Order: sequence, then C-alpha cells, then structure tokens
Amino acid sequence: MTPDPAFVESPTIEVTNTSKWFRQKVAVSNLSCSFGPGVTGLLGPNGAGKTTLLRMIAGLTTLSNGSIRVLGKDPRRSPNVYRDLVLVPDEDSVYGDMTARRFVQYAAQLAGKDSSAASVERALDEVAMLNTADRSIAGYSKGMRQRTKIAAALVSDPEILILDEPLNGTDPVQRAHLIDLFQQLGESGRTVIISSHILEEVERVSTRLIAIVDGRLAAAGTVNAIRAAMYDIPYLVRIDTDKPRDLGAAMFSAGVVDTVEAGEAALDVRTTDLARLGSETPRIAARLGARLTGFHPQDASLESVFRYLVERR
Repeated sequence: MTPDPAFVESPTIEVTNTSKWFRQKVAVSNLSCSFGPGVTGLLGPNGAGKTTLLRMIAGLTTLSNGSIRVLGKDPRRSPNVYRDLVLVPDEDSVYGDMTARRFVQYAAQLAGKDSSAASVERALDEVAMLNTADRSIAGYSKGMRQRTKIAAALVSDPEILILDEPLNGTDPVQRAHLIDLFQQLGESGRTVIISSHILEEVERVSTRLIAIVDGRLAAAGTVNAIRAAMYDIPYLVRIDTDKPRDLGAAMFSAGVVDTVEAGEAALDVRTTDLARLGSETPRIAARLGARLTGFHPQDASLESVFRYLVERR
C-alpha cells in the first residue's frame, strides 16, 4: 500500500480531522496531516487557513473539532511543550524601543533558556544581525525585524520551529541567507514548518509540501510529486501581438497550445505545458515576423491551481 504523502513516519506534530470556524467562517476544515524532522513548506494562497493552522499547532487558538498533538501532547493542555516549540508570526510582535540584542536576550529569559551574552551573540550571528544589534528595533526595516524575530526564536534552541511568512520584506541577499539557515536547521533534525503563499520560496527551502486551499488539504508530498499532479491542469494565457490569427494558427499547428481564440490585438491560448509555451512563442513569432508586446498567464495563480486539486480529490 502506497503511504499517504500527507503523513510522515516519525511525526513530531499530528493534525487529525481538525477544524476551526469563526461563527459562519470556516478557516480550517477536517484537515489531517503530520510533520516531522526536516523542512516542510505549508503552501496556499492568502486566506487559505495557513496561519490559523499554525496558531492551533502552537496552542494559541482553540480547535472547533479534531485534535492536534505536539510531541505526543495537546499544546493547549501541556505548557511544557513551549520549551521545545517556537512560533515566529508574520505580524510585528516586537518591542520597538528595545535593541535587537535586548529583545533576543529577553526572549531567552522568558523561555527559561540560556540568556548569556554568548548565546545571544550566536543567535544574532545566525541571522546576520550582529552589525545592527544595538540599534532600536523601531528603526529597522521589515526584513530586519523578521530576522530579529527569528533570532529570538533560535536563542531557545527549539526542536520545533514554526515560521509564518518568514521571508516577507527581506531582500534577495537576506532571503538567500535565511533559506540556507532553515535548510541547515532541518538537516540537523529539527522540525521546521515554513508557511508561504509564494511557490518559488517554498520550493527553494523545502523538499516536502503541504498545500491547503479554503482550509482543506489540496496536495501533499515532495515538490516534484505536486508539480506532477499539476501537469494536466490547462493554463489560460493571453498573448498580445500584432498578428494574433497568424501566430495562433502556427502555435496550434506546432502542438504548442491546445486551444486558441484570436482577437483584434491578442489571442487567448490554453496549454498544459506553460514552460514550452514560454520558450516556443518567441521563436514562432520571430519566424512569422510577428511583434510580441505581452504574455499574461490568466489563471496560473496558486489559488486556481490548488483549488483544482482540492476539487479533484
């Protein structure tokens, strides 16, 4: 029997038939999955229920139905779970009048962990914040505040690290550094969950994905397996050109697209191979002497892709 990719062999976190609703709004619906050592990407469009799920795992939000176990315990009933679990929220949960150094030290003291100068320095160094550690957090950029929060999480050396949109506001250099750090943490045997609505970010940092839409499981497994599940989804693309009919006919004849609708200055095409469409369109246009002025995927968003997978399950 093929193992269910939504579950891992040695889970540190188990989510079983879990639901959460706020009056008439259902945020998470009958969701079951598990997480273990390594980096798992929690993927889905904004409003999918990712943050609600993470807050339930961390014991900050009550469940409406089902159960969650962290290291075999209910996080709502076992406060000692917090010695091994840290949540880094997306919102700015920092004290602006503190320096980063003092904030990280304070986080260690609250967790009852090593708050020595050496421990604080080590955590700040891991996120490349030593050079600005003695400045007030109020003057930091969004990316710097993100790294400060991550340092405050790392100082307690948690077994489980939950990160909600941790790369928001970071520049390319900061992003690359954090991705390397998260991968190292996963390789060291920690359970790292990274929530994001950006597929490319999650792909770079994790080997396993849990994708949710409208609070329901949309897909699970390795990045390659989920991409394979998407291959038969038709993409709608609008191409702006001065020769829509000629270009559309040539693309259809070459088997690059499945359907074509030509207008006055653009054509709408459907294809299951978006990469091939992107590479072949300029070549065909050049052969025809057609001018391209736009290439716009119309329904290739995560929401449309994963909603399709939810409906197909």
